[in-house]
Amino acid sequence: MDNIIQKIEEIDWLTFTEAMHENGYAIIPGLVSDSDCEKLKSAYDNPLPYRKTVVMERHRFGMGVYKYFNYPLPELIHNLRTTIYTKLAPIANAWFKALNIETQFPLEHTKLLELCHQNGQQKATVLILKYGRGGFNTLHQDLYGDVYFPIQMVLMLNEPDKDFTGGEFVLTQQVPRAQSKAIVLKPRKGDVVIFTTNLKPEKGIRGYYRVSMKHGVSEVKTGERYALGIIFHDAIS
Repeated sequence: MDNIIQKIEEIDWLTFTEAMHENGYAIIPGLVSDSDCEKLKSAYDNPLPYRKTVVMERHRFGMGVYKYFNYPLPELIHNLRTTIYTKLAPIANAWFKALNIETQFPLEHTKLLELCHQNGQQKATVLILKYGRGGFNTLHQDLYGDVYFPIQMVLMLNEPDKDFTGGEFVLTQQVPRAQSKAIVLKPRKGDVVIFTTNLKPEKGIRGYYRVSMKHGVSEVKTGERYALGIIFHDAIS
């Protein structure tokens, strides 16, 4: 396994932060190696790492199957989650301050999890998703409870236009009293997309206002699409 912590530290976080403030999302290309992506993908059919399986059609979430990991998380996922969180917490705090939301997030991930556990949220929320032909994910927000972190990430585990076609990552922005804006991204294998879970501030003539955002996956046309979703807060169930 590559030294993922060192690779994270070498990222230009200043430029990344500017992109997050402007767009509500940013892509880190090639963060995770091909071999590590394959290890995560190959473990999909092994029941041991997972606490819960969700067939999306049963809940009208879309078409596909995702599985929630159980604690303890695999080392690579744990290191991604805890190390990247420290880079994102200042961004989240700046957003909430701009929007006059009193909540401020701890700078260490363990402290965020302590807050979750005090609120009865003790279940891991990291998940692996698989979509076959016709699969898709409806637009949604991953909140899971009263304690939530407003930024999350997705790691693409296989290659678009090679392993599958379609299946683009979709974000929508809802500006007050305006039509929604759609953003379509096509991350490659090993890329990490970091994006707002539910909102971002936007500067207007009278100060900052709230832009609501949702995310989903467009229809997979051929092949199979695998991705890993990393949410930083825990869930009740």
